[in-house]
Amino acid sequence: QVQLVESGGGLVQPGGSLRLSCAASGSIFSIYKLGWYRQAPGKQRELVAASTRGGITNYADSVKGRFTISRDNAKNTVYLQLNSLKPEDTAVYYCNAVPPAWGYWGQGTQVTVSS
Repeated sequence: QVQLVESGGGLVQPGGSLRLSCAASGSIFSIYKLGWYRQAPGKQRELVAASTRGGITNYADSVKGRFTISRDNAKNTVYLQLNSLKPEDTAVYYCNAVPPAWGYWGQGTQVTVSS
């Protein structure tokens, strides 16, 4: 069973940037599509970015042009570059397969965008 551990979150001002990492305890190559999800207080968890094993990506409209997902299968790590951050990006960010696998949910990493 692969375990996913997210890191890289923090407090950033509007317009700032962060890079999130998701490190897997085992090989992620077998997982065809991996994604970054986020959950803001009082809202449902949503998928914001996904990448296939071959690097085909797709994004939620709310983050398109600002966030970039990438995966390094050799390092068993998935990244999410967050640029031009807005207060509405504040949430706990998680990585998981797409569709998500219950056993893969980790603790997430908190991103707070505030001046």
